[in-house]
Amino acid sequence: MSTGIILCGVGGQGTVLASKLISASAMESGIPVMSAETIGMAQRGGSVTSHIRIGEGVYSPMVPLGGADTIIGFEPGEAVRMLPYLKEDGAAVVSSRVVIPVTEALVRSGYSSEVMIGHLREHVGRLTVVDTDAAVREIGTAKVLNIILLGASIAAGALPVTADMLMEMIERRVPKKYAELNRRALEYGLDCAHK
Repeated sequence: MSTGIILCGVGGQGTVLASKLISASAMESGIPVMSAETIGMAQRGGSVTSHIRIGEGVYSPMVPLGGADTIIGFEPGEAVRMLPYLKEDGAAVVSSRVVIPVTEALVRSGYSSEVMIGHLREHVGRLTVVDTDAAVREIGTAKVLNIILLGASIAAGALPVTADMLMEMIERRVPKKYAELNRRALEYGLDCAHK
């Protein structure tokens, strides 16, 4: 039995690091993992997608359509775009903060968080929306959005790794001077499900 996870966002949000932390946590627990990233034009604010498959009997890192147990959306429009991958009973953990694409900034067609979150509410039974504006105010930076979302995903029962294992991987892979900031972000995310 395997677990399929998709992380999606735009360049600069820490999607790839989050994917690596999940994968390392699972591997440290002795669980087989395969992962792959699609980065594209990430440096220009383009889409970033990571596929992770955890468990026995996995022969490809790519999660098939309808095969994701979890989608972690760093940007709500990207989460909407990845919905065809989510299982009918799958979970989605999504940031409420939109990143306005360049084309939208030029034509102003009405792209908004409310529209994207509304669509997700209609189509996802197990949805956790993280108020990332509130998180940024409390934590003091948007640079740990990825860790906040991972904490919220663990609290929602949407990741097969523990908070302790994830924090251990953060301490191993992130510069020590950011350890306390990341710990606060993880704790904030873990509390999100109860707010």
